[in-house]
Amino acid sequence: MSRVYNFSAGPAVLPEEVLREAAEEMLDYKGSGMSVMEMSHRSKVFEEILFQAERDLRDLMGIPDNYKVLFLQGGGNLMFAQIPMNLMKHGTADYIVTGQWAKKAWQEAQKYGTANKIASSEDKTYSYIPDCSDLPVSPEADYVYICENNTIYGTKFKQLPDTKGKILVSDVSSCFLSEPVDVERYGVIWGGVQKNVGPAGVVIAIVREDLITDEVWPGTPTLMKFKTQADNNSLYNTPPCYGIYICGKVFQWLKRQGGLAAMKERNEKKAAILYDYLDKSKLFSGTVRKEDRSLMNIPFVTGSAELDAAFVKEATAAGFVNLKGHRTVGGMRASIYNAMPEAGVQALVDFMKQFEEKNA
Repeated sequence: MSRVYNFSAGPAVLPEEVLREAAEEMLDYKGSGMSVMEMSHRSKVFEEILFQAERDLRDLMGIPDNYKVLFLQGGGNLMFAQIPMNLMKHGTADYIVTGQWAKKAWQEAQKYGTANKIASSEDKTYSYIPDCSDLPVSPEADYVYICENNTIYGTKFKQLPDTKGKILVSDVSSCFLSEPVDVERYGVIWGGVQKNVGPAGVVIAIVREDLITDEVWPGTPTLMKFKTQADNNSLYNTPPCYGIYICGKVFQWLKRQGGLAAMKERNEKKAAILYDYLDKSKLFSGTVRKEDRSLMNIPFVTGSAELDAAFVKEATAAGFVNLKGHRTVGGMRASIYNAMPEAGVQALVDFMKQFEEKNA
């Protein structure tokens, strides 16, 4: 069977070049006589895989020396607790709630202190990013938290909020490595890799060193302290070795593509193909305020639940898979991450045009 165009929001499409490289090395990684899946995380061979991945990520993002790169586990749902456990030193944090994942993070933080919701777009089903130029930031807040790209709703912060001097913590899971980023504007950048970077099971957190201390919430498990992970180079316990190995291959692939500036240009071009069609279509329409549209996740609807279902069914049969929208919003969603080729987006639009002609 030929490969389909996979528009899943995550776990998601990976570069074919990376998958082929991994396949070639599956039984014997560089003369070691074993797969990376079988390798001790304490071995010199795996340590080099880990440290090379970190070096390549630092190169790609321009990560300053005073930031640690941590390869973690547990996904976003664990990070929602790990952030307040490590950073809520004075018992207060501010949250900007622009979707389901930011809302879950805000709700989880309430277990560890006062979590203030200082802005939200829930009033319009998270279809826009609220004005964050003059927020009621709490004087005692330890940090301000955002989800920078909202996978379910297809919105993206085009400008970072004015945190009035407070630390900015950002969940970048679904826009990770899709464009250049000024790391120094953040205290913590973290993301689950299963959308744009690698297979499910790895979380990468980039944490400013002064925020990594022994002063944590009293009940914090040893493994969930940033300091435990930083002091042990992400090797305190067995890390998700194979996932990190694939992430490292994706970092090298991104460097070969020209880095993050080149990826942003490519992603803008891909997204424009679909958005331009949606803006002209008489059947399909986007659901997000134009100025807040994501380059990664593009939700759209026909206006009819029956037609939406018919479209998803026919698209799947034609090789365009995982287009069904999240269960909380319905409709359709095309996730067009770094590894989705422009040809895949163009082929989807051509299929949508045919469907529109049949159902006009």
